[in-house]
Amino acid sequence: MTPERRSDPPAPQGLRIGHVHLRVADLDRAIGFYRDVIGLDVVQHYGDGAAFLSAGGYHHHIGLNTWESKGGTPPPRGHTGLYHTAFVYPTRADLAQAVRRVLAAGIAFDGAADHGVSEALYLHDPDWNGVELYWDKPREDWPLDSRGRLQMVNAPLDMDGLLEN
Repeated sequence: MTPERRSDPPAPQGLRIGHVHLRVADLDRAIGFYRDVIGLDVVQHYGDGAAFLSAGGYHHHIGLNTWESKGGTPPPRGHTGLYHTAFVYPTRADLAQAVRRVLAAGIAFDGAADHGVSEALYLHDPDWNGVELYWDKPREDWPLDSRGRLQMVNAPLDMDGLLEN
């Protein structure tokens, strides 16, 4: 399928990604990251091999399991797989709070960008799964090209300005 083609009928307007389920090497370590750094709540343990976490009382936004990966290692670079899971925060102040939790945990960011439509920061979880933390700017502030089409960019993020929130 080429990028220009669209399925017929198209996906409904309300389609969303419900959750991501990750294989991890150490369940407790992964729970600690997603609970203490990202800020999710543990909703349920599924035996000693899996856990489900969420925000706002949802049944789960992320699943973690060691069913086929206990003690495993991250895939080597150059292989296919999940690039990152993106967590969208409702406000810039909420994103700033998440950034402060990451910094307090001593975790380094791999990158940060102002994409015009959003402000985003990138890091890795303990199993080297990519994680993006971002907030969407108001739609009326999104940059458009001369033909009125969305024009995403990759500009430096004003980290000091973000952390003032």
